[in-house]
Amino acid sequence: MSPSATASVDAQQPPSPGEQPQNALDRYFKITERGSTVVREIRGGLATFFAMAYIIVLNPIILGSATDMYGHHLDHGQLVTATVLTAAFTTLLMGVIGNVPIALAAGLGVNTVVALQLAPRMSWPDAMGMVVLAGLVVMLLVASGLRERVMNAVPLGLRKGIAIGIGLFIMLIGLVDSGFVTRIPDAAHTTVPLQLGSDGHLNGWPVLIFVLGTLLTLALLVRKTPGAILISIVAMTVLALIVNAVADIPAMNWGLTVPEWPGNPVASPDFGLLGKVSLFGGFSKVGVLTGILFVFTVLLSCFFDAMGTILGVSDEAKLLDADGNLPGVSKVLFVDGVAVAVGGASSASATTCFVESTAGVGEGARTGFANIVTGGLFVVALFLTPIATMVPAQAATPALIAVGFLILSGSIREIDWSDFTIAIPVFLTMVLMPFTYSITNGIGIGFISFCVLRLAAGRGRTVPIALYVVGAVFTFYYLMPALGLT
Repeated sequence: MSPSATASVDAQQPPSPGEQPQNALDRYFKITERGSTVVREIRGGLATFFAMAYIIVLNPIILGSATDMYGHHLDHGQLVTATVLTAAFTTLLMGVIGNVPIALAAGLGVNTVVALQLAPRMSWPDAMGMVVLAGLVVMLLVASGLRERVMNAVPLGLRKGIAIGIGLFIMLIGLVDSGFVTRIPDAAHTTVPLQLGSDGHLNGWPVLIFVLGTLLTLALLVRKTPGAILISIVAMTVLALIVNAVADIPAMNWGLTVPEWPGNPVASPDFGLLGKVSLFGGFSKVGVLTGILFVFTVLLSCFFDAMGTILGVSDEAKLLDADGNLPGVSKVLFVDGVAVAVGGASSASATTCFVESTAGVGEGARTGFANIVTGGLFVVALFLTPIATMVPAQAATPALIAVGFLILSGSIREIDWSDFTIAIPVFLTMVLMPFTYSITNGIGIGFISFCVLRLAAGRGRTVPIALYVVGAVFTFYYLMPALGLT
């Protein structure tokens, strides 16, 4: 074998954990120590970016389509800049400080709460100020050690259930975003919420791109091909560009991103929304109690969405210790709190950990160096947004299908299904995440059912006090509409 061939093979083979680091970069990020390589981290960072780049398009649409109580819209161009800049900064921060391959961006679900619940009852600066307050509260909870105690109180079996739920959830995200599964319109007057394709059948070039991408990704994984997910994303993007150029495809069939080379690939960032916040102005509009409840709603979603994602991604990356805890988790949680506040301060809405980071983990990412790659690409996207958003969902979402399977297969065997007090909460957690399209809902109902079933079995003392408190908080949260507090 030639020296060059040997080097190529060595580059593809991860080092054994515990080997001596090669240089200062390796030592800082613990790349060799975690059994990874720089090449794998780069591939992982690229895969994560392409899997979550849709947020550059989607977040401005969600926030820009809403008006505040004065009828004001947020500028679309400024929203794009705020979304990209915040994702870049917080992802880089998580890489440097948290040293985990978990990228961050404006959280879906939270941005809808801001756009549809907060903004219509106050000004945009007031609404974003409440997001900042939620981030500050998260940081206080981290500093007090309470957030870490809540995470550590979750039983190992339930943690595995959260990971499985996230795997199923990201699979459903992939199916929906690709158009393989669609929502049946309300006009159909049916209780069945989803259907195959756009009309009960698979049709159209975009869906074919997704199907081919999924088959290619899975085939490459079966063959244990290095870079399987990234190879598939690149190959399907090229194919989508060709198909879109030669076929007559309505733009709406592609979804948010049409795969075509932009006429002007350079876009100038507009930083006009940065710092446009009013911390306490919203309380004068809605009252103190309602204002506190708004902050609580944002806080709860950010707190548990991030917790579930951190546990799920870390588990898949094999970063958890024997007890299922993440070493150095306090740094990760603090950065997440900073990200929530930064998202509000930039008017991008609350920024949180993205479950699509599992695409990078599936490529072998194990350290924060993958975040440096992902964050760096977001920096580039500040000026080349048209190119960054050229990859259609149909080319990127096959990665979520593959990673969903990998998470499921890696965790489901580690659950004690004979103990119904843990098996039932795990079951509820894993199915309700995708069925309610919310990580927070899955965790909340899993926690509540775990506490109730342990009490029913006479094993209430085995439940940590922290879980009883969290279960009570979630119960109050779900009862808020009935109590007239929303």
